[in-house]
Amino acid sequence: MGTKHSQRFGKKKAPRLETALTWIERGYPVRTVLRICDLPRSTYYYRLQHPDRCHPKGKGRPIPGYSYDKSGNVVLDARIKGWLRVLIKGPNAAFGYRKLTILLRRKYQLVINKKKIYRLCKELQILAPQREAANPVPKRIANNRVVDGPNQLWQLDIKYGYVAGQRRHFYLASIIDVFDRAIISYHRGKACNTNDIITVVQKAILKRDINEQAHKLVVRTDNGPQFISKAFYTYCEQAPLEHERIPNRSPNKNAYIESFHSILERECYQRHCFETYEEAFKEVDRFIRYYNQVRIHGSLQDWSPYEYLQMVLSEKLKPQKIAV
Repeated sequence: MGTKHSQRFGKKKAPRLETALTWIERGYPVRTVLRICDLPRSTYYYRLQHPDRCHPKGKGRPIPGYSYDKSGNVVLDARIKGWLRVLIKGPNAAFGYRKLTILLRRKYQLVINKKKIYRLCKELQILAPQREAANPVPKRIANNRVVDGPNQLWQLDIKYGYVAGQRRHFYLASIIDVFDRAIISYHRGKACNTNDIITVVQKAILKRDINEQAHKLVVRTDNGPQFISKAFYTYCEQAPLEHERIPNRSPNKNAYIESFHSILERECYQRHCFETYEEAFKEVDRFIRYYNQVRIHGSLQDWSPYEYLQMVLSEKLKPQKIAV
């Protein structure tokens, strides 16, 4: 059965279809029953036109026990299993089911997909044990916090930009202070590896004199490859900071840097068509200066990040408490 029909008679629709058929057989109007059961009419009429293609509820499609070669000849599963045993006894013993599928297609002209070969290999018990993905770097989960001053919680993330003239992307790694929304340090370049991320953090620490403060700085990131590397973990253990990572599929835990990326996309990237990397980098530098020093933020009582921080430090404004 094709993909469209497989979806039509999926696990969710099959019980409703059986219920609808029961009431239709009792003489109730077809259209009314289908509307109540929330079924498309095409599902019901396809069942009538192709009864041989519709399997009973919960049985699934029966396994035919054979395949075909390119000449249209039937090849039984038993013979395919014999070929598999031969293949894994030779130099291809380390091959997985995907490469074994390719060999069967080329050597024996089989018309077969890798899913069936996986099933046959499983029946023969010749599948290699699956490797367990283990992350050697310990993960400290991001906790709920209340931020009431600068340099308590930084958020770090990477965003892509596009250079139309080169048809290539560039990277922007930025650190934002959750308290004053300032971009403390950033890296933009054709690549962004772990060393670039470490350099960005080092520059931010020097700029804000983190070594002089009493409380522990927390740097929050997602689970990108640069942030889960051993090199970055080692650096964070030696630096005056605590690195925590957000859970998977929870960008709301990194909301402030994500908000900055949204602003950057809307007010910078979408307004320019970069022809060269130099043009893109120059515009990014200009925008971040504007963002930090001039652009007003409604959440900062309509001050720019730099102005807001100076007014808080001079006690002209009462600092806001931010729950993250």
